[in-house]
Amino acid sequence: MSIWLTVILILQSAFYIYAGYSHFMKPRFFYKITPPWLRSYRKTINIVVGVAEILGGVGLLIPVIRPFAAWGIIALLIAVFPANIYMVTSRGAGMKIPMWFLWLRLPLQFVLLYAAYCFT
Repeated sequence: MSIWLTVILILQSAFYIYAGYSHFMKPRFFYKITPPWLRSYRKTINIVVGVAEILGGVGLLIPVIRPFAAWGIIALLIAVFPANIYMVTSRGAGMKIPMWFLWLRLPLQFVLLYAAYCFT
């Protein structure tokens, strides 16, 4: 594996582990960005996504399960995309997040999808 792919792998792994950890440290943030039609399940969704992100991030570091972790991350990114759309359409879901950042998150999802795909 090239040095660049190794760097991307480590950064991506750290990103998902931290994001998963954040679901448990700041759950109210994630409750707010849960689309209204899923609000009654927001606590369960938060826990499942947090655990999935941590497992995906750790899985990327283990060569034998890396492809499975990468596919899991791809599925997770697709599953949480409605939350990103909701954040844009609700103008930050009541939080003071700049609109330019909310719009930037949408194409960033495709960058993250590609980065995960590199390890399938």
